[in-house]
This record gives sequence, structure tokens and C-alpha cells, in this order.
Amino acid sequence: MDITWLGHSCFRIRGNQAVIITDPFPPGLGYNLGKQVADIVTISHPHPSHSYDEGITSPHRLVKGPGEYEISGVLILGITAYHDAVKGQSKGKNYIYLMEIDGVTVCHLGDIGHIPDDDEVEELGNVDILMIPVGGVSTINAAMAAQTVRKVEPKVVIPMHYKTDQSTRDLETVDGFVKEMGQLLIEPRPKYTVSKSNLPLTLQVIVLTP
Repeated sequence: MDITWLGHSCFRIRGNQAVIITDPFPPGLGYNLGKQVADIVTISHPHPSHSYDEGITSPHRLVKGPGEYEISGVLILGITAYHDAVKGQSKGKNYIYLMEIDGVTVCHLGDIGHIPDDDEVEELGNVDILMIPVGGVSTINAAMAAQTVRKVEPKVVIPMHYKTDQSTRDLETVDGFVKEMGQLLIEPRPKYTVSKSNLPLTLQVIVLTP
């Protein structure tokens, strides 16, 4: 499986049987979505910067809510969470997606605005790769993200939704999260390639370049 970060909360996950795009974004965020082809597109919430489905040029299945899905050999579980810390009363709902791709469980937290409680962590189960917002402002911040990682206990964590040189959004950078995770320096990479057989034995933080 190849994972590429396109910017903001948008990843391209290329498995053996399908390509998944998460939270596609429109022009204006500083990133370039390009001409993306996918079999599956997931939408965590209807904000324009996370739901630019028309930016995907190929026919695809759209997943934008809770439930169980099986598409092109990929199992997806959509779980209801919230975009704030007050059960959605401020910013509404946010959907977490658990995806089983090539035997690897990938969890995209979307624009989650709270630390998952014990029941939610139990529902997530064993997560291999966790994609988590760390930029604060409209999501959890670095400290909350680190606490979430410790609760979920994934094998790999990939931060998203933070300030970069390209981004026009007013967010915190990834540095605070890296420090919270006890890392001194992580060299960003353009792509992360992984399979079930070579998942790390201890937690690894992967920073990708958009």
C-alpha cells in the first residue's frame, strides 16, 4: 500500500485492489489536488475544504456517513464523532473512517474536535495506521492529538491538517505534535509504503510532504 498526502486532510491511499481519496479539497487552500483518479472517496464532514468530490475525475463510490461499506475489496466502517468538544453543538458531526486495505487497518479521524472516549476507542479496535489532525484551531491540537495516539495505540501515526509553507489556513505547524510525541526531528518523506508484513513493531511517526 502506498500513502501520499495531497495536503490538508486529503490522502491518496493506493492498495492492490482500489485507490481511496480522503477529504478532497477545492482550489484556494494553497495545495494542488491535481487530476485525481480514485475508486472510493471518503468525506468526513460537508465543509468545502473536505468535500470537493467534483475534484476527482474518475467514476467513484462516495462514502460520507456512518455505516458499513464493502467497495472494490475494501471494508469501510464509518463512525459518528464530533467536530467539537460539545457533542456537535458548536460545529456539528464528523465521521471517522476505519478502512481495511490489503489486510492493514487505516483510520482517518477527519476533523475530530475531541479526544475519543473509552467507548469510541473500543469501537475503533486495533488500528495499524492513524491519520490524525494536529493543527488545532478547528480540530484537536498537538497535545490532544498526542493523547489520542496514546489511547488508540496505532503502529503508525501520520499527522494531517496543519500549517505548511503551502497552506493558506491559520493552523499550528506539525512541530508541536512531533515534540509532544517525544521526537526530536522527523525527516518528511513524499510517500509511505507499507504492507501487513512490514508494519513497525513500535509506534512510528511518519511526516509526509504535500
